[in-house]
Amino acid sequence: MIIRKATLKDAPAIAPLLVLAMEDILYKFINETNYTKAKAFLLHFIAQENNQYSYQNCWLAEEENQIIAAVNLYDGAKLQQLRAPIMEYVKTHFNPNFNPEDETQSGEFYIDSLGVAPNQQGKGIGSKLLLFLIDEYVTKNQQTLGLLVDEDNPAAKKLYLKLGFKTVGKKTLVGKNLEQLQIKG
Repeated sequence: MIIRKATLKDAPAIAPLLVLAMEDILYKFINETNYTKAKAFLLHFIAQENNQYSYQNCWLAEEENQIIAAVNLYDGAKLQQLRAPIMEYVKTHFNPNFNPEDETQSGEFYIDSLGVAPNQQGKGIGSKLLLFLIDEYVTKNQQTLGLLVDEDNPAAKKLYLKLGFKTVGKKTLVGKNLEQLQIKG
């Protein structure tokens, strides 16, 4: 398995993987439960630069020239700047009252979403991607990695704790109650 930064040409493969990780939240963004629209919404932004979902902020796991997992992360200090194009688009096309809470902040690189292809789940690919990010950001660069985990997903929380993340608080994002976890360099 190869882990690498995404490129623009990877955008169509990234979108369905990130939808897996963000489905409920995306439905709140677009104001309806429609997988095709949610995927198109994400693809629109993944294929552009300078926004939170841009391919510029994605790492990929690839095996036999197939993208099998994607993770989206960015500097929490840049949330407002990276979110601005998304906010404008959502307010114009889907929900004029859209005003989500801040899911990250300055002082952490935020793992926004991580999706593994359904036929590849249960093989440790998500763990390998997280270990890579921990090595790259925490060990080598002494940064803090942060993420949010759904309170209804104890298996994911168990994995994050096993990898060294610690609970640092609680957050709400578009009505979902989430635990905030971090691992520090």
